[in-house]
Amino acid sequence: MQNKLELLQKRLIELNAELSSENATKDMERYKKISKEHSEINPVVDIYKDFLTKMKNIEDAKEMLSEPEMKIFAQEEIDLAKEEIIKLEKKLQALLLPKDPNDEKNIFLEIRAGAGGDESALFAADIFRMYSRYAERMHWKIEIISSNESEVGGYKEIIAKVIGQGAYSKLKFESGGHRVQRVPDTETQGRIHTSAITVAILPEADEIIDVQINPADLRIDTYRASGAGGQHINKTDSAVRITHLPTGIVVECQDDRSQHRNKAQAMSILAARIKDNQIKEQESQRASERKSLIGSGDRSERIRTYNFPQGRITDHRINLTLYKIDFIMDGDLIDLIDALTAEHQADLLAQLDSD
Repeated sequence: MQNKLELLQKRLIELNAELSSENATKDMERYKKISKEHSEINPVVDIYKDFLTKMKNIEDAKEMLSEPEMKIFAQEEIDLAKEEIIKLEKKLQALLLPKDPNDEKNIFLEIRAGAGGDESALFAADIFRMYSRYAERMHWKIEIISSNESEVGGYKEIIAKVIGQGAYSKLKFESGGHRVQRVPDTETQGRIHTSAITVAILPEADEIIDVQINPADLRIDTYRASGAGGQHINKTDSAVRITHLPTGIVVECQDDRSQHRNKAQAMSILAARIKDNQIKEQESQRASERKSLIGSGDRSERIRTYNFPQGRITDHRINLTLYKIDFIMDGDLIDLIDALTAEHQADLLAQLDSD
């Protein structure tokens, strides 16, 4: 690890020199590239410098141990510095882990009702609100792309785009089956029902760089939109259905009055789903024997249970139970996300150690 940190320290000196040169902004593409690299390396080097300072403090304190009047003070300095070094080592290990190239991307959030009928659709709406409230806390923007409302006011399906820095890095572990246990509003006997929904988190794909889509592989159908939207939306063939023939992926979009905008949104979702399939194929090939449970993103996997009578939420992948269901449903996901991220980082470190 230390060799890599020394190299990063040297690289930062080179970047500082290049960024401060007179010709730095002549090539703006180059300038953006090295500025991004600088912003990624700088925090690592700062912590490494702090680490080296603490190591030197220990060596200086050890020299004072032979002096009787300084022995107690020196030992306290050594113990304190060792505690700080352990913390700094953990930070450095986390910062040196391989970066997910999708972490900074926007996402498509797809929520679908499953077993449980009307109650499942209502829970889908509750989960969408939970993520919306979390997005507000993060100062992100949410755009509803497509929705299919149930008769009781929930969602049979809702697809939204979440726009914000690091959206994928924070929410990528939310893919999977979410189960709810509670007494539905429609229940007259007071019995607890169990329902389920699925959540999919897809990183937004750069259609040019990430996914190559051949127009000949697409079947595009237009039809008259249904549902809310006023009189105009039902008089024109504004809804769009795109079928990707090689994969069988079908995307529908009808929430906008403009057929052109619906087609553009549908193409974005299609690219994200194709990219998601590619990622899953790569992950299954890389980790056929040892697969991170958190990072698997298996839609059929039950990842979390929301038990309202007991006021608890349990994430089954890391055996974490939190008794703060009201706060979490209002978008306070920090404890959950931090715990999942920490477990994922620990898994990556274990893989690096074994390689």
